[in-house]
Amino acid sequence: MSYPDWLWIPVTLWAAFAQTLRNAAQRGLTGKLGTLGATLVRFLYGLPFALLWLWLVGRYGGGLPPPPGAAFAAWVTLGALAQIAGTALLLRTMQERNFALGIAYSKTEIIQVALFAFVALGEWLSGPALAAIACATAGVLLLSPADRERPLRALLSGWTGRSALLGLASGTCFALASVGYRGAALAYGDAPYLGAAATGLVAALALQTLVLGGWLLARSPQVVAGALREWRPSLFAGFMGAAASAGWFTAFAIEAAANVRTLGLVELIFAYLISLKFFRERLSGLELAGMVLIALGIAGITLGR
Repeated sequence: MSYPDWLWIPVTLWAAFAQTLRNAAQRGLTGKLGTLGATLVRFLYGLPFALLWLWLVGRYGGGLPPPPGAAFAAWVTLGALAQIAGTALLLRTMQERNFALGIAYSKTEIIQVALFAFVALGEWLSGPALAAIACATAGVLLLSPADRERPLRALLSGWTGRSALLGLASGTCFALASVGYRGAALAYGDAPYLGAAATGLVAALALQTLVLGGWLLARSPQVVAGALREWRPSLFAGFMGAAASAGWFTAFAIEAAANVRTLGLVELIFAYLISLKFFRERLSGLELAGMVLIALGIAGITLGR
């Protein structure tokens, strides 16, 4: 079964929307389970839904690809472990005194994705695509300024600080995760998109559940016990997490990782719209400029193909 090349656009939009809902669900669990416990919920309770999706794809979506080889396993392992490391580094960044600077630098993920995808996968982006990525990245930096009065000065002068380095490392890990998942899909060659994506998702979630769950069992078993007790709200978080990941994996199977991650920034627009609608929060001039730059970057990626 073949799928149109433009399918990655609505699939990515769906992934971004589902991720927004997953983040909202995880936010409620963080107070009860802690950040790592809420992260475990994303993997542990998402895995059964990913297995269900794998079965549905095999039954109704054109079948599953042949058993994966060593290249697929290596790429999935890179993606899964880099995603866990990126989350841990991001949490460490948030504990720093100047965490805003670190968060801002973690947003360089999109540019790092483009670089790593070119080096590891040979995915060359056109000049307009690179300009759109740079535009969107600048917009994200304006949405999370290290210093609202002098945001550019703070970024340029503080990049050697501990917070900035932690943020850069976090962005690097998330970029490697995106490239790993893209590489896993490409390792299947001409296999149908859905089958390759569903197989990659199940493999990644299983590995992440094993690694993070095992680490927490050894270090903080009470966190795992709490995650099991909170199974009712965790089911929704797990479902939305699996739905978002299914979208990301499918998009990575179709389109270059940098383009997918750039379009995925629409998640920030969703989050701000929800904030405006339900919390009556108003955008500052800096935030409005950031939103405009992100929108321009998204438009450049989707319309400039």
